[in-house]
Amino acid sequence: MRTELASEPGDPDRPNEDFASVGLPASGQGGSLVVLDGVTPPRGDYGCSHSVSWFSARLGGALTELSVSQRDLPLSDVLSRAIRRVAGTHAATCDLSHPRTPQATVALARWSASEVEYLVLSDSALLVESPSGEVTPLLDDRLSRLPRGALSTDAVADATVRNREGGFFTAAADPSVASRAVTGTLPRSSVRALTALTDGATRWVERFHAGDWAELFALVREEGSASLVERVRALERADALERPRPRRGKTHDDATVVFVEL
Repeated sequence: MRTELASEPGDPDRPNEDFASVGLPASGQGGSLVVLDGVTPPRGDYGCSHSVSWFSARLGGALTELSVSQRDLPLSDVLSRAIRRVAGTHAATCDLSHPRTPQATVALARWSASEVEYLVLSDSALLVESPSGEVTPLLDDRLSRLPRGALSTDAVADATVRNREGGFFTAAADPSVASRAVTGTLPRSSVRALTALTDGATRWVERFHAGDWAELFALVREEGSASLVERVRALERADALERPRPRRGKTHDDATVVFVEL
């Protein structure tokens, strides 16, 4: 088995709000990968004394442990329990009902000798490569289907679509959101490798159109996860120089790539 991980903050002066791990149980049977993209809140009060990076680290740690130790649980239950565990650590001190309470997108996969399970929530991505080299993106596209202008940096306006029916969902403080994730199971024989990415890395395809998902997967396989992040940074710098006005969103975002060859 080959595993490779790269994660880089969008701003070296700010904490990386992404989380990534590969969990391999002591038994040597199977494993899991976890990729989270912490959602940066707008400036000002968001009801919590803890940072987004704090939240991502704890949710990611819980997902890594539970996905390996509780192999009989479906991944949606793993996510639900992890959210509940983290919420319990700061419910007494923070307003977890605030729409901007710390939260994250999720890409989660777990494999055994017979199958590969997956879960995707919001705009992190999971790519699956077959033995023949075909690449299939497993995506939760609800965020991309929102009308242009539906999102706002204002917490009140954003509450109309964030973790609401008809909007999109992220892992925050409500365990029931796990039932909203895109989930499924594939035969292990149909999966040669996996790549999980936060949207800071999927920009190579989705924002800059430098290639398709299959070409991204080939780049990660041949040149490594860090090479994809470096290429995204180069595209971001070039885009900032060419455009008189910046694109909507951050010029540079936290970018994480995990590659696992089974």
